[in-house]
Amino acid sequence: MHLRFSQDIKSLLQRLADQPLTLGDILAETSERGFSLVIALLVLPFLFPMPPGFTGPFGGACLILSVQMLLGRRSPWLPKKIANYQFPRAFAQVILQNLRRITKILEKIARPRWGKIANHPWVWRFNGFCISWLAILLISPIPLTNPFPTIGILLLAVATIESDGLLMCISYVITVLITLLFGFIGYALWLAPSLLPSIFK
Repeated sequence: MHLRFSQDIKSLLQRLADQPLTLGDILAETSERGFSLVIALLVLPFLFPMPPGFTGPFGGACLILSVQMLLGRRSPWLPKKIANYQFPRAFAQVILQNLRRITKILEKIARPRWGKIANHPWVWRFNGFCISWLAILLISPIPLTNPFPTIGILLLAVATIESDGLLMCISYVITVLITLLFGFIGYALWLAPSLLPSIFK
């Protein structure tokens, strides 16, 4: 079974062969699905080692889009400066190819199901809330944690595009677990200064 998600990626790869892509181009081509597709493109690099300086802009753009979902918007909007951001062709090629590989795995588990949940009018907003929260965790300065919220965001993005209510519910559980993990790490970092003197006595 081929996901709409993978069909969108294939289309973008074909377009990329002819000309560089901007975020605005992707939003215009994919309409409502553009929310989740662009969010996935923005966060995917954080599954891999990233040069410094990308977390803020990419995570911020992801947050802007997810907040619009939370507010119930169905037509995505980005500030002109961000919408006109042009992915370097080689960088975009790597992102799309990696996303295509991940999608091949997701094709085995994602499909339209549990429609009452997936198509409920408030679920779109709740997915936006979850992605917004995970984007905030992604932007947070806690080191070596980027892959965790990225996985949650990618699962929610695919579940939203494919109207997969079961995968959405699994993603909600994963979001809670990621939140608990960040809470534990944050608490440990908060305790660290007071524990260090006793450790090195």
